[in-house]
Amino acid sequence: MIEIPSVIHALKAIAAGSIFFVWVVRYREIIEEFQAYGLPSWLRDLVGILKLSFAFMLFSNDQNVSLLGASGIIILMVAAVITHIKAKNPFHQSV
Repeated sequence: MIEIPSVIHALKAIAAGSIFFVWVVRYREIIEEFQAYGLPSWLRDLVGILKLSFAFMLFSNDQNVSLLGASGIIILMVAAVITHIKAKNPFHQSV
């Protein structure tokens, strides 16, 4: 039987891996996207640093640190969706 802690750890790994892929491997596309929205480069870099930091925090043994990381990711993702909505992007680009 699959144990809940194992599922949670796998979900954390998927989230962290996805964030790493987007903000490190696909960074050129992030640069283009922020430019297209007219957002400053300092904000792009700050968001990237925060997302990567929050992703690493998910794996902390301290539950409060892990919760802070998860909360930070949620806040940044909600802000990203709002940005896409304000730009009137098609739904598939907003998710």
